[in-house]
Amino acid sequence: MKEALKNHLINLFNYEAFIFVGILMTIGTSLKLFGFYDFSSDWFWLLAGLGLVVEGTICLLRQRRFDRKYKIVEVDDKK
Repeated sequence: MKEALKNHLINLFNYEAFIFVGILMTIGTSLKLFGFYDFSSDWFWLLAGLGLVVEGTICLLRQRRFDRKYKIVEVDDKK
């Protein structure tokens, strides 16, 4: 049960964090484009970097889960 809860929390956090970062980037860019608020573009790139970290984490966790489930066996074709 502990492992199932851990997997559920990881999946929930990963997707929600990715969506949250995307929404922040969209709102921030829109506010700047329409002139409501002026801020440094460094904040945009910080959010973009966070989005990439979250996406990379999702891919890494899925790849590790796949590798544990399906063992890859290499066959030597040189005979």
